[in-house]
Amino acid sequence: MSTTLSVIAPGLLGASVAQAARRYQAADRIKIWARRPETRLALQEVDWCDEVCARSIDAAIEADIIVVCTPVDRIVPLIREISPAIKPDATVTDVGSVKGEICRFAAAVLENGAQFVGSHPMAGSEKGGMENAEMDLFQNRPCFVTPIEETPLASVERIVSFWDRVGSRVVTMHPDKHDEIVARISHLPHLVASALCSLLARRDPTSHLYAGPGLRDTTRVAGGNPDLWLEILLENRDEVMRALAAYQDEIQGLHAALANRDAAQLRDMLQRGKGYRDQFRS
Repeated sequence: MSTTLSVIAPGLLGASVAQAARRYQAADRIKIWARRPETRLALQEVDWCDEVCARSIDAAIEADIIVVCTPVDRIVPLIREISPAIKPDATVTDVGSVKGEICRFAAAVLENGAQFVGSHPMAGSEKGGMENAEMDLFQNRPCFVTPIEETPLASVERIVSFWDRVGSRVVTMHPDKHDEIVARISHLPHLVASALCSLLARRDPTSHLYAGPGLRDTTRVAGGNPDLWLEILLENRDEVMRALAAYQDEIQGLHAALANRDAAQLRDMLQRGKGYRDQFRS
């Protein structure tokens, strides 16, 4: 059957979704809405977009799968805005890095029987914008699919199949469990990197001139858009605070070990950290 894909907001992730869908034949027709006129003009020159829409609601018309790629605070309002034009048998998803409230509220605002199934591809870059999109951005990268209890299985399978087609390794779980996990593996690392850069900026703004690659690698994610990350952190506030509290305990233990010259405890922490990091190689 022919599949029409609609991408709402073609930034880094949205444009990558469209490019991947075209490259790996996950959709037969691709419609895109962009808020900026200059972006819509640029989209008319690319070969991975079949129709450029002037209004968000136009992008929803006749779409079978709609992927909303706005910042997290705009996902539900945008879905509410386009809901009257969505087909009853369409499935809506997103790429937001917070899922709990988005999944529940988005499902509630849809009309005419259309379904919402949350998604979060663990792919991206500290660089944003359509100009940094990649058709292989999702290749072999994890992608969470987060249905709520009431979501029909057929809708879940449609979204799982879509992410599988563009190369993702799909894992399905409850939205609240997702938020707990990403608070530790994504949101906390961003805060740690940002806090370290903030500390160095306060102490000596030129210290990076003397640093080796370790500092650059450790702090890469701190280069992300502060406004986007502000919304993510506030949306997942409770889980992020729990992750921060656990990290503070770890840091306090490290501080105590150094203060007490406890070489055994320091070695245990370093070895445990190395063991975890070594798993990334496989």
